[in-house]
Amino acid sequence: MDMIESSIAAVAAAFSGWAAYSAMQAAKASDRNSQTANRTAELAYRTAESVAQIERDRWHRELTPKITFRVTRERGHVELRLRYGGPPTLGRLTALTLRIRDDRDRSNDPLLGGGLTADERDSTIWGPWRFRQSANGADELGRSVEPLSLMPGEEYRLGLDPTHPHRLYGGGSEQWEKDYRDRPVRLWVDCHVEGHRTWHLTADLPQRLGDSPGGRWTPAQ
Repeated sequence: MDMIESSIAAVAAAFSGWAAYSAMQAAKASDRNSQTANRTAELAYRTAESVAQIERDRWHRELTPKITFRVTRERGHVELRLRYGGPPTLGRLTALTLRIRDDRDRSNDPLLGGGLTADERDSTIWGPWRFRQSANGADELGRSVEPLSLMPGEEYRLGLDPTHPHRLYGGGSEQWEKDYRDRPVRLWVDCHVEGHRTWHLTADLPQRLGDSPGGRWTPAQ
């Protein structure tokens, strides 16, 4: 009897062990399946989000505001004219901000002993024109004006005045004017519309000394 009971106990123990092993393997398989399902779901979400972002970026590019500029001179009076050409579906530009760029980025130029200080360098507009300080809320330097708000098809005029050389420029104002008078007018153009990301554009406007009432419209890009 003892032998039979021992055999039964052994079988029961073996069965219990097998059952426990099977349960453990099933749990591992279930966990692997769950992890696979989670990875698949995460990959699907990322793919869908990537496709959606591509579509949003494409739509944002297609809605880029069409801003064109020209520099005109009439009897010595110089103006920057801008036109907002749409697209009409974009509606009103809630804020169009303009800043005059330098002929190149000097922010990383070394500061030499006896040369310009960083403040003097940054307070110089390295180009032919600045915004007229007495109009359009221009800042003290004449580098920027107050934001504009425009509807598609509207135009705007901004007065321009000559820039000034820094204190170390050889030849003074006369040489500065000769060196920069035919240089392009370079702009940063930021367009803000409610419900959209800001468009950051630039414009390089060719210009020549002398009267040019017609001018040439140059798009910001």
